[in-house]
Amino acid sequence: MIEDRSDRGGSSTSRPRPSPRSSPSVTASSTSPSPGSSSPRALLDAHGVEPSKALGQHFLIDPNLAAAIAVDAGIEPGDAVVDVGAGLGALTTAVADRGAGRVLAIEFDRALVPALRSVAAAYPAIDVVAADATKVDWPAILGDRSWIACGNLPYNVGTAILLSLLERAPMVQRLVVMVQREVADRLVATPDAREGYGPTSLRVTYHGDASILRPVPPSVFWPRPSVASAIVRIERRARPAVDVDETALWRVIDEAFGQRRKAMRGALRRLGAEDPNAILGEAGVEPSARPEELDLAAFARIAEALPA
Repeated sequence: MIEDRSDRGGSSTSRPRPSPRSSPSVTASSTSPSPGSSSPRALLDAHGVEPSKALGQHFLIDPNLAAAIAVDAGIEPGDAVVDVGAGLGALTTAVADRGAGRVLAIEFDRALVPALRSVAAAYPAIDVVAADATKVDWPAILGDRSWIACGNLPYNVGTAILLSLLERAPMVQRLVVMVQREVADRLVATPDAREGYGPTSLRVTYHGDASILRPVPPSVFWPRPSVASAIVRIERRARPAVDVDETALWRVIDEAFGQRRKAMRGALRRLGAEDPNAILGEAGVEPSARPEELDLAAFARIAEALPA
């Protein structure tokens, strides 16, 4: 039996407190930095490191924006926060300044870790972990307590990191992350979107309720990127948005979007269905419908109607 929960409130009773209303778009500022927000250039020079293009590194240099993201995340004293892609600690220290009880700063680039540790040294709540966030064992390092995740995600692996948190870190109840604007649009896309809607959008909807909080201009980063960014918040649902076998659901979705402009009956034939029209009729979907026209509930009904 399919139960569509996609339009309901999301998180369990143990989730972090709802975050406050977002403040307006932030532009680069001359506000005095916090103790941990030394110039990225100076920090990298001191440690003999340069930004890595291969790793998509663009360091946040606006302390006002870092503080705004910490507010967007709804962080209050005592909260546990994991900062993914901590870089040189601009957001990490802003989170600590909000009074978080524990801040886990995860950074993949071993060359940056000494600089990050030097910034974090003034904050007893911060622990630095050198790890690949796309492969880390989240339950092993986070345990059972409720967490908030935030981060200025690397451009080249931002989607993979976010999906890793949604799919393998159920203790993370809220995510507030900065990604490329194109990625942000994809994360929140619905079937009526002109472009961007696809398997990533559906996976996000399955696990949580996503929204874009604010655009972010290139001027708040160093090195300056060639594209705009955006901040996205995802509130995890207490249960997945639909009640259906998850393996079957993604099997249908991934096959369908392999040829997104083609009718769904073709996808079902490729999955071995002898009578695609009958399965689609049982699911209440027109045989000529294309994947980009269907919402998560429709895919769930198809997955349930499709023989194993």
